[in-house]
Amino acid sequence: MFKSIIVAYDGSEHANKALDIGIDLAKKYGSKLDIIEVIDTAMLTGMGLAPVPAEVVDQIYGKAKREVEMAKNKAIQAGISNVGGETLEGDPASSILEYAGKNGVDLIITGSRGLSTLKRIVLGSVSSRIVQESKIPVLVVK
Repeated sequence: MFKSIIVAYDGSEHANKALDIGIDLAKKYGSKLDIIEVIDTAMLTGMGLAPVPAEVVDQIYGKAKREVEMAKNKAIQAGISNVGGETLEGDPASSILEYAGKNGVDLIITGSRGLSTLKRIVLGSVSSRIVQESKIPVLVVK
């Protein structure tokens, strides 16, 4: 049913639940599983308030790459042989949807809440935008 699944990941509790479900579904359907973490460029520019120091940007990139690697390892240890991971940069919802479109993804799995509380209040949640704009099924995990 699902040949290619992506999990939108940010290390949050809801993202970890989404990852567990993604692993379970990938095992059930023999799917390719991609774990995607998007570094929010609006956050990197300080949302227009002040420039973010280079060392903070480097820490953000390093953290995202480590989280994706840990999530990939968890999937591999669970028996998923076809696992990929990407750290992207941009608007999270747009980047996830673009990745899904370019890679023939059949299902997007995302947590209902991530780590960016302020942005969610100001712009609406990433998961809501994905649900509204996606042309493929989306599973939102609480």
